[in-house]
Amino acid sequence: MKRILLSLLVAAACLQASAQYQPSAEIRKAQAEFRDNKFGIFLHWGIYSMLGDGEWVMNNKNINYGEYTHLADGFFPSKFNADEWVQAIKAAGARYITITSRHHDGFSMFKTSTSAYNIVDGTPYGRDVLKEVAAACRKYGVRLHVYYSHLDWHRPDYPLGRTGRKLGRPTDKQDWKSYYGFMNTQLRELLTNYGPLGAIWFDGWWDHDSDPKPFDWQLEGQYKLIHELQPSCLVANNHHGTPYPGEDIQIFEQDLPGENTYGLSGQGISRLPLETCLTMNDTWGYSITDKNYKTSDDLIRELVRAAGKDCNLLLNIGPRPDGQLPVEALERLKAIGSWLKQNGQTIYGTRGGLVAPHDWGVTTQRGNTLYVHLLKGQDRGLFLPLANRKVKGARMFADGARVKVVPVSNGVTLLLPQAPKGVDTIVELQLK
Repeated sequence: MKRILLSLLVAAACLQASAQYQPSAEIRKAQAEFRDNKFGIFLHWGIYSMLGDGEWVMNNKNINYGEYTHLADGFFPSKFNADEWVQAIKAAGARYITITSRHHDGFSMFKTSTSAYNIVDGTPYGRDVLKEVAAACRKYGVRLHVYYSHLDWHRPDYPLGRTGRKLGRPTDKQDWKSYYGFMNTQLRELLTNYGPLGAIWFDGWWDHDSDPKPFDWQLEGQYKLIHELQPSCLVANNHHGTPYPGEDIQIFEQDLPGENTYGLSGQGISRLPLETCLTMNDTWGYSITDKNYKTSDDLIRELVRAAGKDCNLLLNIGPRPDGQLPVEALERLKAIGSWLKQNGQTIYGTRGGLVAPHDWGVTTQRGNTLYVHLLKGQDRGLFLPLANRKVKGARMFADGARVKVVPVSNGVTLLLPQAPKGVDTIVELQLK
């Protein structure tokens, strides 16, 4: 009973604080631009890629925290080329990149004053890959977002959570004040040394979600720091819950809003801009054995379904230890880019359409233009529950062929020239 009461009190405090957070004009503008972008690429890259078993390998294989550090001694991604990465991602039609600056293993993929455990000072490679990616993003007009882990399996001062418990870390050096200061120093470096950032994307809050009493991450101070250093930088946190005060994006993992097949997205849907992160295969970090890639058609449909739910798709790639993007990922990027080149008008800058998602597909909308995305083959007739909205005209988006519109009770029936086929058959309606 006491625990239930405490949870209710914490929830009430969060709601009160949430009402007090008022996004600035810069944040509201950045939120609108974020919603317009619709498509981003996630990059999970670190020294864990050398083991070819995903980004959680340190925890999953119970690798001693001291022994794990030796991976840095041999990390030399000789084929890394930031320009090639960003060019391939831009050609895919992605408008932003979210890249890991420090994952749960504690290794920093950028130059930091906090310790030598980083790619510049702790590897023979000696180059700041984040700085190179940031420069390439500016060069090619792609927005840069930065992933940052709230938890750390390496630092002894990190208060031990439910993960990383068998890695040999000493338990007598846990010091939240020290760790919180370390994180904020790194965040200040990221927000000062790498140009304008579109967002800071936090992960790891859930490491203490089973504590007997709520763990105070002191998010308010951290979020305030971000907004002060870069007033248009959005704050996102992958905590699998409803947004906390100071957050500007709501994240869903491996599922679209309102769906929960993966078990991490049962939270309510807020009015904030939405983003769902999705793996191309089964893992986030590079896995040498994971060839279970989704097809290009399936990924395009996920992008369309996301847009139909007024949600961005953040599609993940795990680069190889040599610094190259896997060939399977490049093939899918090329296919998505080709589709968006022809059909991006129905995705970018749209919002979820007035017709809710159905089994047959979704709608997107810009002003009085409604795009009907038929993602499943069916016959030529389609009923749309448009209620009191009148239709001025309808055409096939691909070739402009006329679509007959028959008014019926509570909507209209579209009579297509031929049955839908392919990855996505799109009908464009002009509403009065």
